[in-house]
Amino acid sequence: MSEMDDLAAFAVLMEAGSFTLAAQQLGCSKGQLSKRISLLESRFSVVLLQRTTRRLSLTAAGAALLPQAQALLVQVERARQALARLKDDISGPVRMTVPVSLGETFFEGLLMEFARTYPNVQIELELNNGYRDLSRDGFDLAIRSDAAVDERLVARPLLAWHEMTCASPAYLERYGEPETPLALAEHRCLLNSHYSGREEWLYHQQHELLRVRVSGPFASNHYSLLKKAALAGAGIARLPSYLLHGELADGRLHWLLRDYQTRRMPMYLVHPYQGGLPKRTQVLADYLIDWFKRSGEALDRL
Repeated sequence: MSEMDDLAAFAVLMEAGSFTLAAQQLGCSKGQLSKRISLLESRFSVVLLQRTTRRLSLTAAGAALLPQAQALLVQVERARQALARLKDDISGPVRMTVPVSLGETFFEGLLMEFARTYPNVQIELELNNGYRDLSRDGFDLAIRSDAAVDERLVARPLLAWHEMTCASPAYLERYGEPETPLALAEHRCLLNSHYSGREEWLYHQQHELLRVRVSGPFASNHYSLLKKAALAGAGIARLPSYLLHGELADGRLHWLLRDYQTRRMPMYLVHPYQGGLPKRTQVLADYLIDWFKRSGEALDRL
């Protein structure tokens, strides 16, 4: 590798015409440049330059080597330009993995909107609640709820959500509305089997923490199924705020226990750490950040 660097330095030197100018272009001292040329001469066992105080002139060996060194510089520049074009080209595939409920809720309309602006970007979207190793599994972007992402990843805040306790008008008409979290113990609750503590629901009011033991006829690890069960009047569910803005707005579900807070949970857009993302990945990442910022403002009004 140092031989290629020394050949490139030799080509720069002859193009510049002096050690002073060439050293400035290479970002080194005259002494360091002179040493590199001497090492190159020693490696090939030839003399490349006749040096005087006024000018540099090539020996026969130097004249024979110079075109090869110049060709090397041309190839390096072509490689740099090719990579720059690839980086700036807003086209090609982007692979992304997101939680199931988030993908089902937002991404159909979001990606259609993105495609109208960037029609040459092909997005492959995986809906998966499991952990995916982005580098090993070949993903460019992911959405994660865990702030402690590993050190190989860059994490950018995307949105924050909280679970909302809700039920359908039909359920409330039949069983009544709980006035406090403790009253949930007497109701039919829909449980999230993804969580080991699914039968204990936590609420906060000011500085007080309430723990309520609940039970019910149905459990699932899938928020969308729990929402469907709540809409059908099967029971009371705790669902992510991002899943509910339509159902709350049109009255198909009612938000219960508004005076009691549940934990807010952030979500992050993550990508493998690298010096610069391809342009197609960067524009999608920026688009997602902006889109969820606008959506979050609407959710916060719920």
